[in-house]
Amino acid sequence: MSKIEIFNEDIIPLKLSKTHINKHIKYLINNEIRKIGNISLIFCSDNYLLDINIKYLNHNYFTDIITFNYVEGEIISGDLFISIDRVKENAIEFETIWIKELYRVIFHGLLHLIGYNDKTEEEKKIMRIKEDLYLSEVDFGGIVI
Repeated sequence: MSKIEIFNEDIIPLKLSKTHINKHIKYLINNEIRKIGNISLIFCSDNYLLDINIKYLNHNYFTDIITFNYVEGEIISGDLFISIDRVKENAIEFETIWIKELYRVIFHGLLHLIGYNDKTEEEKKIMRIKEDLYLSEVDFGGIVI
């Protein structure tokens, strides 16, 4: 049985519609012709994610997301650690609302689990097109509770 769980670590819990997030996660995975497994979204602080980045990836810098992949065949499972501090800063930098940037980062992590990469310019372009496609399906009115 698959499940989508949301956790908050080292931050004040976000007041988001879990139903709304779940709907869009399921839509993306189904649209990419995969099956949903167990997905954990762990919303956290910059420092919490930096500790994970250092401990598990030997990277000593801030990032918006770290994705741990537990995919088995067509079943998409993984842990998405997302820095809410970084998401909010990126939203300001990219002149968008923070909730839209949060969804972009969630979709980015899911796309990595599905098999998309962003190492080359061509891969980055495809990733951005996919993120934009799934963002265009989201109604951002009233999703923060």
